[in-house]
Amino acid sequence: MKTYKIVTIGGGSSYTPELIEGFIKRYAELPVRELWLVDIEEGKEKLNIITKLAERMVKKAGIPMEIHSTLNRREALKDADFVTTQFRVGGLHARSLDESIPLSHGLIGQETNGAGGMFKALRTIPVIFEILKDCEELCPNAFVVNFTNPAGLVTEAVLNHTSWERFIGVCNLPYGMEVGVSKILEAEKSRVRVHMAGLNHMVFGLDVFLDGVSVKRDVLEKMATESESLNMKNIMDLPWSPEFLRGLDAIPCAYHRYYFQKDQMLSHMLEDFKTGETRASQVMAVEEDLFRKYQDEDLADKPKELELRGGAFYSDAAVNLISSIANDKRDIQVVNTRNKGAIASLPFDAAVEVSSIITKDGPVPLATGLLPAAAEGIVQQLKSFERLTVKAALSGKYEDAYVAMVTNPLVQSEHLGRKVLDDLLLAHEKHLPAFKETIEALRKRP
Repeated sequence: MKTYKIVTIGGGSSYTPELIEGFIKRYAELPVRELWLVDIEEGKEKLNIITKLAERMVKKAGIPMEIHSTLNRREALKDADFVTTQFRVGGLHARSLDESIPLSHGLIGQETNGAGGMFKALRTIPVIFEILKDCEELCPNAFVVNFTNPAGLVTEAVLNHTSWERFIGVCNLPYGMEVGVSKILEAEKSRVRVHMAGLNHMVFGLDVFLDGVSVKRDVLEKMATESESLNMKNIMDLPWSPEFLRGLDAIPCAYHRYYFQKDQMLSHMLEDFKTGETRASQVMAVEEDLFRKYQDEDLADKPKELELRGGAFYSDAAVNLISSIANDKRDIQVVNTRNKGAIASLPFDAAVEVSSIITKDGPVPLATGLLPAAAEGIVQQLKSFERLTVKAALSGKYEDAYVAMVTNPLVQSEHLGRKVLDDLLLAHEKHLPAFKETIEALRKRP
């Protein structure tokens, strides 16, 4: 039986125990010979803690999986079969800036949406490109499974500005939506499939199948009349009105609230911001507690508190995908991949989040046609924003970043866009080497 070498970039993440659990649960179908956990010098302490926990988990499971950890990425990548990426450039401090700076100007501050999401992408894309250069040399046949946010935007950059094709973006949101729909239907998840299409964190459930029969209307009606929700731990759970759900005729994801309930979401975030609280500050507290638990030498399982981190279903989404590729399962999963005409109104080469058949050669997106009218406009606008953000990440030019910022639906103000852009450029200078000259010029402005 073939065994696999898997490398996880960002191995010191608090999410990693989810991943370890996933590999352990599926060892019979996906025998991982070596799991290499990679991090940078700043993450050394957390990496050591996670590595010891991973070793305890594997020992308890009684499987012959070798756990390795290193700060040398190239050492780990040699002959890898799969590479997973789950890192945060600048750590949670950078996330705090992404959230708080837009809020200080009266705009939504969120790590993957709006101005904050744009700057997370600007910091992340160059690092992903560096990783792929190493992969081209050391593991040219590997699949890179990216969990680093903003997953869709990063996938857009890779598929259209590198030669690396075996790159797939993964998010736990679609998996969580299917779990939520299964609960609404009071059915086992294995009997339920939600056909989804759109962009990462802007994906729509276009149809729901129970044992192969469409039951979307039933699900929408239950959501409308029984206030059933498909929410995530990290997003405020505002109810959708019955009229909106019926008119949309699709199942919204939790992140749609930032766009379709913008005023309420912003008001809530500003109230928290006044007291010095952001989602980043909450996550910092959760992480501190998690790593305290991870150090317990008697702990050999993933602690339940990890779900508070927003990582629920991470292992299912990531490991299911890897196993399906390894075993050529040809099942259907929702991933970020090249459109190839699946969504008729988006470019052929664009990265989309869409239900796809997972094969040994990667995802084959399912034809979807046009999106619902209510989805078409916002998806088109966000795709334009994504492409402009990638252009800015590559050029390092102020004007490219400025247009991208103002184009985002959560900004849409040339005046405020400039203020937020300038503040974020200066705040993240250390992690924006492509913008060195731009930032120097910015500092010299009167």
